[in-house]
Amino acid sequence: MASPTLITPTTASPKPLTPIIKSKLTPSSSSSATTTAATRRRDFLSLAAGIISPALLMPVTPAWAASDEEYVKEAAEVINKVRNTITMDRNDPNVANAVADLRDASNYWVAKYRREKALLGRSSFRDIYSALNAVSGHYISFGPTAPIPAKRKQRILEEMDSAEKALSRGR
Repeated sequence: MASPTLITPTTASPKPLTPIIKSKLTPSSSSSATTTAATRRRDFLSLAAGIISPALLMPVTPAWAASDEEYVKEAAEVINKVRNTITMDRNDPNVANAVADLRDASNYWVAKYRREKALLGRSSFRDIYSALNAVSGHYISFGPTAPIPAKRKQRILEEMDSAEKALSRGR
């Protein structure tokens, strides 16, 4: 077996290590530019926090929510559209257009008022929402010219009547 050889250091002094990447924090004339950039960034962030935080903490005012009068008016319009659409003769050439208008109106109404916590407990909202769901489900499944079955039509019309009564009572 061969014996390991020892390597002895040379007498020449090693070169000092020089950094390959120079730090930006090295003292030079650019240190004042770095400091001012940090100060500007800090000032901007504190200003932004001062502007944004009060806006996030503001309570929702009634001006942002839909008014009660607006809800009653739009609910009455949707009720009339539902009644007019489901009572049309299936041979009427305007049935497909009426169904498309009803779907647009019902999608708008549901999207607008579903988010209102104050309206979710109202019986008028519940009845209209249920009827719109039944009508939309029927037309999506069977097409815009398919007549609504008598039992379903009767239930939808009853829900529309009870929703109108609830609206007149402020419920």
